[in-house]
Amino acid sequence: MGEILVTGATGTVGRRLVERLRDRGDTVRALSRRSEPGLVTGDLATGEGIEQAVDGVDTIVHLATTNRDDSGIAHTLVTAIGSESRPHLVLLSIVGIDRNPLAYYRGKLATESVVTASGVPHTILRATQFHTFVASMLDAQRYSPVIAAPSISLQPIDVGDLVDRLVELVDSAPAGRVPDIGGPEVRTFRSLAEAYRTARGARRPIMPLRLPGATFRAYRSGAALVPDGQTTTVTFEQFLAARDSLVP
Repeated sequence: MGEILVTGATGTVGRRLVERLRDRGDTVRALSRRSEPGLVTGDLATGEGIEQAVDGVDTIVHLATTNRDDSGIAHTLVTAIGSESRPHLVLLSIVGIDRNPLAYYRGKLATESVVTASGVPHTILRATQFHTFVASMLDAQRYSPVIAAPSISLQPIDVGDLVDRLVELVDSAPAGRVPDIGGPEVRTFRSLAEAYRTARGARRPIMPLRLPGATFRAYRSGAALVPDGQTTTVTFEQFLAARDSLVP
């Protein structure tokens, strides 16, 4: 296999994917705005260095994201690829972005449209929220006397499991939109909070939180779930046990 470019290579998924690909012997260009050993420097926001980064690669895994509308950086990427180069572009997206009015999700949906309309051979994979995302929401409440638990259900996925699937797609032909992928269990946020509380040896009460608005109505309707998609194996409890074992 030829060279692989990973955008967002220093992010939660990117670091794991770059490590996995290099461990098996692939030549990987790890794109970042930073200039450090092992990284290719480029800025998708400005376009600086992107043409050089994509030149000659056979596969691009687009993981880079922003806090706003990601379609702009996707447009920068496909423009840099141009019409003569035909790499396989693998895009990681989010489950439910077409059923949730959250502004960030609308940007993700626009990103998919940019990739689809570009003419670049591509594969789009939508995934559910990560275990790390759920844990970060609970970690942020560590000084609170209670644990707030929104009245929604999630199907969190382990980053390692997601990386396994991305590697499969890197090794496959472009397939357009592939089946969504989610974690092994559909869980209420309260049950995830209970698992977190147990893992931390805490006794704080869990306070149900029913929030108004279209975004949380979409979550309550199951927009973030993949009951008919591909599921993985690592549960939230297993993730917490592995994470906590690394803490000195």
